[in-house]
Amino acid sequence: MKIFLKILLLSCFGLTNQLSAQELDIKLLRKINLNRYKQFDGELQLVNQSADFVAVSTPVILLSAGFLKNDARLKKEGTNAALSVIGAYGVGYILKKTVNRARPYEVYKDIQNFAVENDASFPSGATSVSFATATSLSLSYPKWYVIVPSYLYAGTVGYSRLHLGVHYPSDVLAGAVLGAGSAVVSRALNKWVTNGLRKKKLKSN
Repeated sequence: MKIFLKILLLSCFGLTNQLSAQELDIKLLRKINLNRYKQFDGELQLVNQSADFVAVSTPVILLSAGFLKNDARLKKEGTNAALSVIGAYGVGYILKKTVNRARPYEVYKDIQNFAVENDASFPSGATSVSFATATSLSLSYPKWYVIVPSYLYAGTVGYSRLHLGVHYPSDVLAGAVLGAGSAVVSRALNKWVTNGLRKKKLKSN
């Protein structure tokens, strides 16, 4: 977990603290935001607004089904999904407070933002929880018909943040890395704790 956080912080701070990188960031955002198909604004805003709902409802559905069916695997995968999302929310919140990056439309007045956000820009929270959910589902059920739609949805959420002018590309990239990393790390931690408890139980018997 510490290694993952160090890599994320070093790569992201390095990107945002270099003038040339900042120029590349805003240049790419302008290409996406100012040349967008505005008729998609409403639809992409709906996709964006669904991110939190999808991220929370996915583990809830898996856990509910697991308890109703008394299915150990569903309970396990529901727990993994929940930990992935919680990790993405938690680390994302800390990074937002630490970096405290202004939204692009606050700095560059030509950026056309579809909405006004109340928190910091870095990283993209909606992107992080979407990729956490997509990665968790893909690891739980490694089938193309799970992986493809999961990442297609997560990618659309990430794109929507640029289309709507509320994030820099580096915010979205960091969010995707954070979300995917959270799913991998939380799954490994859950497995380690579960195995430890199992071994402890066997010793006590």
